[in-house]
Formats: sequence, C-alpha cells, structure tokens
Amino acid sequence: MRPLPSLEMDFAWTPEQLALRDEAREVARDAVVRYGRHNDAWMNGFSKEFSRELGQRGWIGLTWPKEFGGGGRPAIDRLIIGEELIAAGAPLAASWFGDRQMGPALIQYGTADQQAEFLPGILSGDTTWCIGMSEPNSGSDLASLTTFAADAGDHWVINGQKIWTSFGAHADYCYLICRTSNDGPPHAGISEIIVPMDTPGIDVRPIRDMTMNQHFCEVFYTDVKVPKANLVGVQGAAFKQTMRQLEHERGGVDRLVSNHAFYLYARELADTSDPVVRQEVAALEVGYRIGRILVMREVLRQAPAGFSAATKCFCTEHEQRVANFAMKVMGPSAAIWNEFSQTMLYAPGYTVMGGTSNIMRNILGERVLGLPK
Repeated sequence: MRPLPSLEMDFAWTPEQLALRDEAREVARDAVVRYGRHNDAWMNGFSKEFSRELGQRGWIGLTWPKEFGGGGRPAIDRLIIGEELIAAGAPLAASWFGDRQMGPALIQYGTADQQAEFLPGILSGDTTWCIGMSEPNSGSDLASLTTFAADAGDHWVINGQKIWTSFGAHADYCYLICRTSNDGPPHAGISEIIVPMDTPGIDVRPIRDMTMNQHFCEVFYTDVKVPKANLVGVQGAAFKQTMRQLEHERGGVDRLVSNHAFYLYARELADTSDPVVRQEVAALEVGYRIGRILVMREVLRQAPAGFSAATKCFCTEHEQRVANFAMKVMGPSAAIWNEFSQTMLYAPGYTVMGGTSNIMRNILGERVLGLPK
C-alpha cells in the first residue's frame, strides 16, 4: 500500500519572512521613538511624515499589482509588516485606509483615468482618504442610507450627512457611498463617488469621544458639486462593490493587534503565581493565535466568501477580552487617566467599527452558513 500523504501543516516562517519581520520591528521601534507610541495605531496614530516614509520603503501598496505601481508582493508580507507596526504603536493611520481599501477598490472598479490620478498619491503616502459610509439613522444597515447625489449633467450635486467618518478633518478625499436613485429595492441605487474634501459645501465637525480622540467626524454635504468622472464602477449598482471593499476592512490583522502592546504590558504586571490569572493569560494567548490563523486564512484567500465577518467578530472580541484582562490586572490604578486607561475606554469601539458583532453574526449565518433569516 502507498503511504498516506502527510496531513501536517507547516506554520514555520521562511528566512525571508523572518528577516522582513525583524526589519518591520526595527522600523516600528524607530517610529515610536520619533513620533510617540499610539494605542490603536491604525486608527489613532496619524502622521503624514511616517506615511511618506512607508511610501518610500514601498510598504504602501505592497501587494498591489506592479502594473498599478504596487510591489506585487505576497499578501503575507503585508500582514507581517502591519502586525509589527500596529502592535508597536507606530502611527500609520494617515495611509492605512488608502492602502487597505481605496487602492484595491480603484484597481478593481476604477477607470484608467481614476487609477492614474489617485493611486500615485496613495502609494507615496501623500494623500489621506476617509470613507463616507455610516449615517445617523443607518448604522450598520448600509441599504438604508439617504445621502443623495443628483445627476446634474457633467457633475453630481450631493446633499446629506455622514457620521463616524474617521479622519474626515484630515483627509484629502472621501470615498463616498451614496444614492443616485431611489427606485427599486433598498440595495439598488447605491453608488460610490470620489469627493475631494476641499470641495465647497462640505462641513466637517470632529467628534470628541470619551477617550479624548477626535478622529471620528460628522460630515455635512450641502449642494456639493463633484465631476461626473468621479463615479467609481457602475452607477446604482455599487452595493456589491462596497461589500467587497468591506472584505478588505474586516479580515485584516488590524482587527486583532490594536491593543496587543497593552496586553504585553499588562502581562508583565500580572501575578502569574495565581492559577486563575495563568488561565486567563493562557486563554488570551490561545485566542491571539486563533485570531492570527483566521487572519492568515483571509490573507491567503483560503477562507470562504463572506467569512471575514467571522474573523472580524472573533478578533475584535478578543481585543475586548484583552482590555478587560488589563483593567483587572491594573486594579485601582486603571482609574488614573493615562494612555492605558484611555485604551481601556476605547475598547467598546472594537466590536462596533466596521459593523457590529451582531451584524457580523447575521452575515455569517445567512451568507456563509445559509441559515434562514
């Protein structure tokens, strides 16, 4: 009889990947020395200077096809770099959305003119993008949005309001999800339009949250005129485009390591002579490794379609467990206002941003498992 093939999976990193991780770790350390350490760095660590440095290294658009100016590198390389930069607290927020979502969306759905106009600025780290998606009465229900772009010949006239628009006050462009028609079912009539943020009629109002961060913004659009050529993809049929864009957002390593540095800090303080504490540490270590494998499956495209909802749900709930553990370890000192208590207060947002855990479970049940609604 022929021997059965080995069912073992090799999780070892290649020498090249280990060298890349060492390089990324050193870059992250240096960035923290020069720009400060930022909790939830991909969301709260904003530095144009560091983003330009990433662009010069070729670490923005690392996995994009070379014909679009990208590096053409394996997706696992971006995971390695992102994990080290975010876990250390390096300020990469100014380029994260453009690299993670807007560039790939333009490569897949944009015109050649749009790609030539907008991709170079993302790659160099010179332009920052925000996403105009959530609305005051829409939440995670994208199909209920009402911001409307009216056809006015050679341009669109946009009216409406967005909320929770991260970096709205700093962004050069907004990738706006809006309606261009009210005909048909709720999912129809949705379009994606690139809106320069210096266009007259845009009013950006930063929102200060309880952690004192102000990256979230309300953005009001009043008779905002945008060229017709800024429509991305098919007019009125962008719901599937947006769902594809959210796949990039929900399955990434940023949803796992936002507060990993905080965990390492708390673990050093923890009384590991206590068996209950040891159990908690073990559970978090196991959870981190499970989350990492889920992210790798997304990156390597081994996960089923739509499974990024499960990845995002598991990883962000892990981040909340990390915050709860750290608060318990710190005890009364957790009430003192500092960067660590700030991180603990920020933790409830992990399972809200990018779609709530309840919505993620609905997506998983209905679209992946095929359960009845």
